[in-house]
Amino acid sequence: MTASASLRPAPGIAAPCPPGAASGHGRGRPCLITRRATFCASHRYWLPECSEQENAERFGRCSLAPGHGHNYELIVAMAGPLDGDGMVLNLSEVKHAIRSAVTAQLDFRFLNDVWPEFDLSRPEGCLPTTEALCRAIWARLGPLLPLAGLRLYEQPDLWVDLLPAAAAAATDSPTDSAPDCADPSAAPLPMEAFLSIRTHFAAAHRLARPELSQAENESIYGKCARPHGHGHNYLLDVTVRGGIDPRTGMVCDLSALQQLVEDLVVEPFDHTFLNKDVEHFASCVPTAENIALHIADLLASPIAATGARLHKVRLQESPNNAAEVFAETPQLEMVPAALEALVAR
Repeated sequence: MTASASLRPAPGIAAPCPPGAASGHGRGRPCLITRRATFCASHRYWLPECSEQENAERFGRCSLAPGHGHNYELIVAMAGPLDGDGMVLNLSEVKHAIRSAVTAQLDFRFLNDVWPEFDLSRPEGCLPTTEALCRAIWARLGPLLPLAGLRLYEQPDLWVDLLPAAAAAATDSPTDSAPDCADPSAAPLPMEAFLSIRTHFAAAHRLARPELSQAENESIYGKCARPHGHGHNYLLDVTVRGGIDPRTGMVCDLSALQQLVEDLVVEPFDHTFLNKDVEHFASCVPTAENIALHIADLLASPIAATGARLHKVRLQESPNNAAEVFAETPQLEMVPAALEALVAR
């Protein structure tokens, strides 16, 4: 079947129905589904209005000709009521829509030359960054599918999330504007993106409150209270939010963001005994939760200076334990549910 707007059901999701009220096979009940797709493509960060030196200073090795490539991974989240066959959408049609509108056009291509959004000879053209590419994909899939969110991985330690404009606005913070390069008949494009980077550090800690006895600490923290401590290989995800620059296609200077995390977190924390080597934890128990909160406190203001806003810090202590801190929303229920659904891979 040829991809067309007929794939897209009426806007909105049906209100939840009691199980007995469904008219068969879950008809009318709301659900969110995801579809994964991959493509290989190359790109180059080079602005014609800047000199060779300016491009090199701004984009580093990403400015080198003839460009560089990535194995991209796209997660498409869709929402809507179930039909009489028990599906939100026919997955064969979803697969065809994603292939024809996106992956067949991008796979093994040089992104700077593929779509008009990335034509830098036009004043409205922008660089094919992960953020801008994800937004261009939204412009093509939005008229075809009931999008609840997109996640685009450029590599395992760098990805971008987009939510519908209304869902993003629900986070109750200002929205930056950017030119709309899409078909004007399409649904409104998200004006902001959630950019995430991943890094790691190794550190030891001991969980114990100094005013308690060893027995009391062990009753609270178990083996983690043993006097000589223990270590972890921590995995750190930092997510920032902001408008996509109309020319650079970036939420913020990626190199500057990575350097902030390196300077303020990784370098001071790596290969330390947190209780003894990081002043904050001399009086604060270094649980994963407290470490994540302290990282958020360290990063919030410096990230704001880059033009983005710190949205979330996620610290994974082990394969079984992780803590997340939402810097913009103190109540977890205020976090857009669709953003978390994009974790499905």
